[in-house]
Amino acid sequence: MKKLNLFFAACLLLFSHAWSADAPTQHNLMPIPSEVAWRSEGEFVIDTNFNVVVKGESEPRVENAVNRFMDRLSKRTGLTFSKAPTDKTALSISFEKKGLPIQSVKEDESYTLLVTPDSVVLSAPNPLGILHGLQTLLQLVEKRDQYVLPSVAIHDQPRFAWRGLLIDACRHWMPLEVIKRNLDGLEEAKMNVLHWHLSEDQGFRVESLKFPKLQQLASDGNFYTQDQIKDVINYARDRGIRVVPEFDIPGHTTALVTAYPELASSPGPYSIERKYGVFDAALDPSNEVVYAFLKTFIGEMAALFPDEYFHIGGDEVNGKLWNGNSKIQAFMHKHHLKTNDELQTYFNSRILPFLTQNHKKMIGWDEILNPNLPKTIIVQSWRGLDSLTKATQAGYDAILSKNFYLDNQLSAGFHYSVDPVLPNSTPEQTAHLLGGEACMWSEFVTPETIDSRIWPRTLAIAERFWSPASVQDTDDMYRRLAVESARLEELGLTHNSNYLPMLQQLVGEDGVDSLKVLADVVQPVKFYFRPRSRAYNSLLPLNRLVDAARPESETARQFGKDVDQLLQYAPGWGNPGAVVAMLKFWKSNDKTLEPFLEKSDLAIEAASQSEDLAASAEFGLEAVKYLESGGQAPPDWQAKAKAALDRAQIAHAEVDLAVVNPIRKLVLAAGQTDKLEGYSGLKAADWNKALNNQVQAINPDPQK
Repeated sequence: MKKLNLFFAACLLLFSHAWSADAPTQHNLMPIPSEVAWRSEGEFVIDTNFNVVVKGESEPRVENAVNRFMDRLSKRTGLTFSKAPTDKTALSISFEKKGLPIQSVKEDESYTLLVTPDSVVLSAPNPLGILHGLQTLLQLVEKRDQYVLPSVAIHDQPRFAWRGLLIDACRHWMPLEVIKRNLDGLEEAKMNVLHWHLSEDQGFRVESLKFPKLQQLASDGNFYTQDQIKDVINYARDRGIRVVPEFDIPGHTTALVTAYPELASSPGPYSIERKYGVFDAALDPSNEVVYAFLKTFIGEMAALFPDEYFHIGGDEVNGKLWNGNSKIQAFMHKHHLKTNDELQTYFNSRILPFLTQNHKKMIGWDEILNPNLPKTIIVQSWRGLDSLTKATQAGYDAILSKNFYLDNQLSAGFHYSVDPVLPNSTPEQTAHLLGGEACMWSEFVTPETIDSRIWPRTLAIAERFWSPASVQDTDDMYRRLAVESARLEELGLTHNSNYLPMLQQLVGEDGVDSLKVLADVVQPVKFYFRPRSRAYNSLLPLNRLVDAARPESETARQFGKDVDQLLQYAPGWGNPGAVVAMLKFWKSNDKTLEPFLEKSDLAIEAASQSEDLAASAEFGLEAVKYLESGGQAPPDWQAKAKAALDRAQIAHAEVDLAVVNPIRKLVLAAGQTDKLEGYSGLKAADWNKALNNQVQAINPDPQK
């Protein structure tokens, strides 16, 4: 690290007459590196002679990463690179030493990258930095008269050591290709942990040679063989990603006790759970057979998964079966365990030696936190800042997942605003915060839709985990997010490519354009409101508009910005062109879409949203006319507009109409032209803020 910092400083000194901290043009790097200096002149031209030389000893991860880099560069540029030796090295790569045989959370991931008109030099302490630097280099490629790399000096390192994504393969089965393509995405985003949730009430997903009933009776035939697990682990390591398995105990174990009911706290009978929620099934902490089973099982899985951490879950044990079992109650009395929390701590203390014997460290959700467990465990916080504070204050390492739940359908901007470091944290607490994980729970995703729920929002989370805390420009984040989202498609991710086919399945080829107009401005309901409208289970197809719609409407976000731009010149209105064009488009779409909806049993439920969009757009157009004329909208019109927008903001078919708030803002402004004199002394931003507060009071944003 010290050598690389000295190298970076020497580069800046050598080119001090030409380097600047400000990019000469907008860059599309994501995540933003920790230190960047741009050269105002000069660029490296990429041609068919581009070649790579890796100095020093061979390292398979670097060789494979270079091959992937060259393949993507060829596809990106359309160039076929000569493999014949040349006199000039285009890209020189060097690293100080090989990485650890088993990747560790403590490894140095920094790198230094120097691009001049004559050469490209990438250096790192170990191969992990090289992998990250190659991703940055791909992001630097620009198309001008020819493909080039701008002159730049970068020294980069992650802010947090643990940057993960949880994928739940249990509630809905996720085939191997889903896991692998998302590992490709994690490499692109410089994330370094796949947290693989492998056991749940709805299924057990790993082959066990010691306990074959797990895959025979508890998986519905959907499980990963041990050879497939090894393949994924190798695939991930090749991309600088650790694989942390989670086997949830003592709760969330319905599938497990379906296979081995003798381990349960109640005789059952049990069957794989098809519904979602928190269920009663739990292992019996008073039964020695449970510990014998877990000792053998953990030994088998520890040998399969090489990472030093082993996730035991530990969350949401409701304790009902413990309370109702006289044998367990007698056991608690004998061991002076007064509460179910104390019983669970006893359970965790019994399985901890099984992990230690297999050279594993325990990681679990908030519920495992207890002073009787050693400081070597990691607490993963799903409950939030209070739990995180307790863990770090007590000296435990922790990672944050609260507010990074992708299944809550929150915006990229919301996730981007969440800083894992707690306000007023002491240096000691901050040192115990290893990082965070985004969580993709799979109640409402299938292999067809999971990518659209993970990407591109996870890119914003990845930047929050990697880049300096000072990186806060949300508008620029969204600009770069769009560019990087398109790049992810090169890897085979389907978050964009599956969108139109899913809409076409609803209304056919002829109606897809009109349905897209509606789908572009709706969002799935947020948090866990979706199951309130119908009884969901793991067998129900997820193929409706709510499944095709993106978690965040970029069209609505951009329309909101256009409305702000229109109103920011108050009381002298800005150019309404973009706003008016979009409102007219929405107003006319309902009549075009209506016959296609009527023919589709799945899509007809969206008819009311289509009608509400047209009605809202009409009131938006009328509001713009009032604003342009300077006349105040009459009270009866305001009342009708408010009623229409109130109807439109009610979710239908489990989707929200995302353009209601900006249209409401236009309507409110049109009804307040008599108050403009009172705003004459305010800046345009203050007037906009006043309108935003009124909109928020009427239709609160659930993300706030």
